[in-house]
Amino acid sequence: MSLTWTQYIELCKPKIGLMIALTAVVSHMAVADQYHAPAILALTLAMLCGSAGSAVVNHFWDRDIDRRMPRTACRPLAADESNSNPARILWLALFLTVAGVSLLTWFFNPVAALHLALGTFLYGVVYTIWLKRRTWLNIVIGGSAGSFAVLAGATSVHPELYTLPIIMAVVLFLWTPSHFWSLAIYLKEEYRLVGVPMLPVVVGEARTAQVIFANTLLMVGVSLLPWFMHELGAIYLVGALLFGIDFLRLNHALLKDPNNRPLAWKNFMASMRYLGGMFIAILADKNWPTGGF
Repeated sequence: MSLTWTQYIELCKPKIGLMIALTAVVSHMAVADQYHAPAILALTLAMLCGSAGSAVVNHFWDRDIDRRMPRTACRPLAADESNSNPARILWLALFLTVAGVSLLTWFFNPVAALHLALGTFLYGVVYTIWLKRRTWLNIVIGGSAGSFAVLAGATSVHPELYTLPIIMAVVLFLWTPSHFWSLAIYLKEEYRLVGVPMLPVVVGEARTAQVIFANTLLMVGVSLLPWFMHELGAIYLVGALLFGIDFLRLNHALLKDPNNRPLAWKNFMASMRYLGGMFIAILADKNWPTGGF
């Protein structure tokens, strides 16, 4: 018996894929003079494919620990590995990755495709296979995969990198630990149970909350650089400050009560709100008052 179509889609982690695609599209729109629907569609499909390829590898490699964690026990390969064909799963991962890279190469340029390939490799191999079970730095290094989505989106317009997309990539690089370590506090016991050295497991909730706050403070500071460097204007500045302060406010609350799991979850959700708010601020600033398409 093989996996169902629904299970194959689940292997691709479509929610994460959509976030990666959105990140690339916002970066594309931030540096483009004009928007073209076919280009945005091609970029979206390519990023979805690349993200899905690394997600399939993640599901396959982590199936042993996934079945021991309540949050992931129902994942297709964790729930019933006898239903899967390992060769078919890995071929699927390879096909999706090659499809995404090929689409970017054909529709845009090899530089954008290279950034997608690097991001896929970082998440699927560096994070999942090499680092996740070895060091608390797993999400710091592996999480940089999201930064390559920013660079892929920007280089799909201009193969040469310049100030704004590089700053955006750094902001996303700094965002990932604050985002994930908030979730790791919430899921600390699950990670401890399976021996994955996420930061709260290694140093405890209090120390992790301190690192999250310091990291977010640095992230918010870096996020203001596009305004100081005249890459973006006042609309962006207001958005970056509002959403940054909102995220820092919850980080500070967690700092005072680091063992509060519901508060850790609120921080995790606030990180998503921050990222969405930054996307809106960038696009609003770039398109005011001329509009988008």
